[in-house]
Amino acid sequence: MNDGQSLADGAAGIALLHLETGNWPAACAALRRATTGGMSIANGASLFYGAPALAFVLAATDYPGLAHARATAAHGTATVTRRRLDAAHRRIDQHQQPHYAEYDLIRGLTGLGVTLRRLRDHDLLRQVLDYLVRLTEPLGTLPGWWCWNGPERTQPPPAGGHANLGMAHGITGPLALLSLTLLDGVTVQGHIPAMTRICRWLDTWQQHTNSITWWPQTLTRADLRHGTPAQQAPLRPSWCYGTPSITRAQQLAGRAMRDTARQHLAETAFTSCLTDPTQTRLLIDRGLCHGTAGLLATARRVAADSLTYIPLASMEDLHRQTTPTIDEPAGLLDGTAGSALATATATTSWDACLLLA
Repeated sequence: MNDGQSLADGAAGIALLHLETGNWPAACAALRRATTGGMSIANGASLFYGAPALAFVLAATDYPGLAHARATAAHGTATVTRRRLDAAHRRIDQHQQPHYAEYDLIRGLTGLGVTLRRLRDHDLLRQVLDYLVRLTEPLGTLPGWWCWNGPERTQPPPAGGHANLGMAHGITGPLALLSLTLLDGVTVQGHIPAMTRICRWLDTWQQHTNSITWWPQTLTRADLRHGTPAQQAPLRPSWCYGTPSITRAQQLAGRAMRDTARQHLAETAFTSCLTDPTQTRLLIDRGLCHGTAGLLATARRVAADSLTYIPLASMEDLHRQTTPTIDEPAGLLDGTAGSALATATATTSWDACLLLA
């Protein structure tokens, strides 16, 4: 495996930083490292690895010398997407529960949809959206996105599987993509009903602690039986699993469906998270995935679209005051590349890979 093809922690993510910030020599060097040995279209290829990852990165430049690489990456993305769609529809036809890697942002079809949206391949993107509509249809008494596996790859799944609410691996990723494409005018039959099903699920599991609104990261069959999550308070306000990206997905849904009540709810919940020191002190690194850069990147997008005041300066201060670790890696999701992109002054679309825009 060529780790350079990783958008998360390899040269592909570093190339994205340099392309977005205009450092052409550094971008070329990173792209050479990323494409050594070709572009993967194997089973692990996704928005964050292989041809789809490189297609996302290369879309940031129209340099003529990269035309062949862009075409190769786009072709590889289409190949991977069609194969994954075929497998997903077979699974649904057999009334089986999914693994979250089938549909999620990091490894699944939602992430492939992000690349297709960036490539403006609307025909294949609509096929992904058709799949997401099917994903939201109930499977017996459970939502169609209820996973047979658990949220931790290194641990056995909970009895009866789980539902994941996070942006990286959960149902708010599909909600964000459905919302963004609706705002783009790229729609399919059942588009809004699918979004409504997800939003109703989020409404059902919305929690309140004092004046704080939040959502559990995951739910189990035991949670469903009890009618309340085992998680009793909001955890780390990370991009990947936490309240920030869950509220961004709902803000986008509110905008797309012209539901100002949902948009206000999302923005109020985001502000209560941002201004709660009990939550923000849980952020101990500067990364996009789990740290202050992810919260800052989310805050900037929420603030740009907000109907209400978002205290963005406090988040900028928090990120600036968080001390970099000595062994901080160079990659996008957990390293210096992501932190640098989150603080870049130019407004670009790099954060589409986080489904923030």
